[in-house]
Amino acid sequence: MHPLSSLAAEAAPTGKLRLSINVGNPILARRSEDGAAGVSVDLGRAFAQRLGVEVELLVLPTAGESVEAVRSRKADLGFFAIDPKRSEGIAFTAPYVLIEGAYLVKDASPLRANEEVDRPGTRVVVGQGSAYDLYLTRELKQAEIVRAPTSPAVVEHFLQCGAEVAAGVKQQLQGDAARLGGLRLLPGRFMVIQQATGVPDDRPATAAALRAFVEEMKAGGFVAQALARHGIQGASVAPPAA
Repeated sequence: MHPLSSLAAEAAPTGKLRLSINVGNPILARRSEDGAAGVSVDLGRAFAQRLGVEVELLVLPTAGESVEAVRSRKADLGFFAIDPKRSEGIAFTAPYVLIEGAYLVKDASPLRANEEVDRPGTRVVVGQGSAYDLYLTRELKQAEIVRAPTSPAVVEHFLQCGAEVAAGVKQQLQGDAARLGGLRLLPGRFMVIQQATGVPDDRPATAAALRAFVEEMKAGGFVAQALARHGIQGASVAPPAA
């Protein structure tokens, strides 16, 4: 008998736990021969094992699509950043991983600090529907938001349209800067992205069990080990929930 097998009917009504996996954020998951691999996939598989059910992966290119899959009940469990705009229809856990959001500019840019970005005439490229899109849409008062179709496409879109700033996951921007050259990150970060899990909000027993499960996985070292196993640097395990 699996520890959470009594929840299986609520958590996985189709008989399989359908995981909504966003491969637009390489810190969490990437495409693989099995569909996807990463810390979020590992967590989802471990939770399914507790339920005593098999896993079905729904691999999606953006966070927005991943959120919508859970909200529309096409998926049973998703992995995405906590944001007020995503709370409708979804019950979140506390975060399991913290990721920094950073700004990238061209080497010749006069911008030297995060505080200088929010000015008239500055265009900031973001991945449509990403956590930093939602955050910066609220926070930036003078700069203009320009949306790339996906997070991995941000730097390419930034270069093609001649914008002043690209915004995204720090590690992803660092990789693009090293690969392309002529680019640099502004020091520090503009936000901390809290990556959590979520289920449809009409499954209260599942949500409660998932919250406890995430805390156990953080405290017991599972999340840290998964990050190390997948070669992820720059992300940190979130602290215990308050």
